[in-house]
Amino acid sequence: MKEGKKRKGFKIFGITVLILIILLIVIVGGTYWYIQDKLSKLQRIDLKEEELRVSTQAEASLVDYRNIAIFGVDSRDDNLHRGNRSDCIIIASLNNKTKEVKLISVYRDTYVQIEGHGLEKITHAYSYGSAPLAIRTLNTNLDLNIKEFITVNFDSVAGAVDKLGGVVIEIETEEELKYLNSYIDGTAKVTGKSNEKVQAIGKQTLNGVQAVAYSRIRYTEGGDYKRTERMRTVIEAMVEKLKTKNISEINSFIDFILPKVYTNITAGDVFSLLPNMTNFKITNSIGWPYETKGITLDRWYGVPVTLERNVIELHKQVFQKNDYQVSQRVKEISEEIAQKTGYNN
Repeated sequence: MKEGKKRKGFKIFGITVLILIILLIVIVGGTYWYIQDKLSKLQRIDLKEEELRVSTQAEASLVDYRNIAIFGVDSRDDNLHRGNRSDCIIIASLNNKTKEVKLISVYRDTYVQIEGHGLEKITHAYSYGSAPLAIRTLNTNLDLNIKEFITVNFDSVAGAVDKLGGVVIEIETEEELKYLNSYIDGTAKVTGKSNEKVQAIGKQTLNGVQAVAYSRIRYTEGGDYKRTERMRTVIEAMVEKLKTKNISEINSFIDFILPKVYTNITAGDVFSLLPNMTNFKITNSIGWPYETKGITLDRWYGVPVTLERNVIELHKQVFQKNDYQVSQRVKEISEEIAQKTGYNN
C-alpha cells in the first residue's frame, strides 16, 4: 500500500514542458538547417556515455526503446545546473517500433542509491551532480538506457502555457478547486503574473499560472502520487494544444521556449526521427515506484518495496518484458535498501 507524506513548500518547477515530444510532433517538413537553427537556441551540453552507466543488459533489453529523462528543477532563473533539485522527474519512453510514447513519473522522495552519496532521495541526485548524476541514478536503479535529457524550470512552464493560449484541464472536485485557487497567489508572485482565480469545476481553460498551480496540488486524496498524475495531465494537454497551432504559431512557441531549456539533444538527434514523428502518440502515463512505504530516518523517504520488484514491474508494464530479471546492481541496491529500512515485503 502506498503511503504519502504531506509536505509544505513551493517545490514543483518545470513540470510540463515535454520538449522532445513537441519537436517530434510539430517540426513537420523541417530541414536539417531549420532544426539546427532552432536548437542552437538551447542551453546545450555534451555528455560522455561512460558517465551515464548504461549497462550492457539495459542496452540489449531496451534496444527498441528511446528513453529520455525530463527534469523540472527548483530554479527561479536560467541556472539549470548543479545545485537545483529535480522536483519533477519524468521519463518519456518512445517505442521505436510501435511509435507509442509512455510517460513515467518518478516520485521525488523515492529512496534510491546515488553514486558517491549513498541511499538518498532521488530528487537530490540532480543537485549533487546535475544531469549526468541524475541520469546515472535512474539508469543504475531502474535498469534503464537513458542517454538524453531535457531540463526546464518553473518560470518556463507558466510562460509556455500562456504562449499556447492556455490548456484545457478538468477540475474534478470542489476540494481540488479550493486548493488550486489557494496555490495561484504564490505561483503568481513567483512568476510576476496575474493571480486570476478559477471559478468552477469541470473542464476549464487554464492559463500558465493556473496550470502550474494545478500541478502543485498535493493535499487532496492521493497526495504526492496524485500530484504527479496532474503533472502528466498538463503535459498531455500542452501537447494536444500544440497540435492545433499553425506553422507561424509553432515557430513563435519554439523561439520562446528553447532558450529556457537545458539538454544534450542535438539537431541530428531530432532530424533522425523526422520520418516517423507524426506517428508518435502518448498512450499511457504511470507513476513509479508502484509500491512504497514511508519511513522517517533523518527525514521522510518513500521506500520502494522492494526496489527489485518495482523494477521488474516497470519492465513488464512499459517494455513488455514478462520474464524480466533485474541486473546484479539492482539486486544489490534492493538488498541494501531492505537492510536499511527493514522493508522486505
